[in-house]
Amino acid sequence: MKILQSKLVTISIFLFTALFTAQASLADVVLVANPGAPDKSLTAQQASDIFLGKQKNFPSGGSVVPIDQEKGEAPRDEFYSKVVKKDASQLNAYWSRLVFTGKGQPPKAVLDDDEVIELVSSNPNIIGYIDAGSVTDAVIVILKP
Repeated sequence: MKILQSKLVTISIFLFTALFTAQASLADVVLVANPGAPDKSLTAQQASDIFLGKQKNFPSGGSVVPIDQEKGEAPRDEFYSKVVKKDASQLNAYWSRLVFTGKGQPPKAVLDDDEVIELVSSNPNIIGYIDAGSVTDAVIVILKP
């Protein structure tokens, strides 16, 4: 009887974890900016260029500072997969080359959606990506990949 209960608990934990992971991977990510940002929208290519360090300004000319989330966070993985078209290992290789040659540094990374919103809402030059469900009135959506 205890073995059966133990197996049921293990199966339940596995199913809960699988369901939670599946829900997290289905979340939509959006690129957000300060309501006072120079541009109110970006294309996926423009966003990709900004987050890869190829573009340092908004299309209209104002400087732009991209903010990443920590490695392994679902919004980060989804953003880079959908917008930049790179997975984590490709991204690591890309930045390793640029850092090694002195040609660039990856964007600053913060812990979560709340930190992205806090930074973006405090500066019209900062952009970042968050889960679509985390959007508040403090930011505007400038790209829905």
